Amino acid sequence: MEILDQISQALQKGKAKDVKEMVQAALDQGIAAQTILVDGLLSGMGVVGVKFKNNEVYVPDVLIAARAMKAGTEILRPQLAADGVKATGKIILGTVKGDLHDIGKNLVGMMMEGKGLEVVDLGVDVPAEKFIDAAIEHNANVVCCSALLTTTMGEMKNVVEVAKAKGVREKLTIMVGGAPVNDAFANSIGADIYTPDAASAAEAAVAKVLEWNAQA
Repeated sequence: MEILDQISQALQKGKAKDVKEMVQAALDQGIAAQTILVDGLLSGMGVVGVKFKNNEVYVPDVLIAARAMKAGTEILRPQLAADGVKATGKIILGTVKGDLHDIGKNLVGMMMEGKGLEVVDLGVDVPAEKFIDAAIEHNANVVCCSALLTTTMGEMKNVVEVAKAKGVREKLTIMVGGAPVNDAFANSIGADIYTPDAASAAEAAVAKVLEWNAQA
């Protein structure tokens, strides 16, 4: 449908006002909220994610596209709730204890929401126990930890250890990322996944959520 393509294009350009108006117009035309979400908003954000991964667009472009997506989903949310539509899965996200950096974390969260996931963002300076308690509370299977400082990387190991101590390690996929983090470090602390950028993190999270859903 032409209007869904127009929503996607406007979102890619970060035109929040246009996206909002077109989403409402699509609803008025009788198009299902879920269809508008998937074929309009998520489709557009998917294109932005691919371009970001390929260095064709940059952080500011992603931020304004994410803002446009938020404007559109706010219009859709009541109808999605009425239709009983739920996100494909929940992700627990945060920057580890001792670290106050949030740009990378926020970007990851936006990319994940752009893939249709529900993100529970715990913010910055998050203790290990809070990550795991949130996963238990929200019945989430994926925990994502971010760190920008080498001095706070060790806190990621604590997240893994707390999951073991609380008896939920087998029920969780623990993802780690951030400038000083790499695959070898992730393996050394017993984390499940390391991704080098926000777009890859979103793709990995979706794959894991689908895997967990299939096992449920």
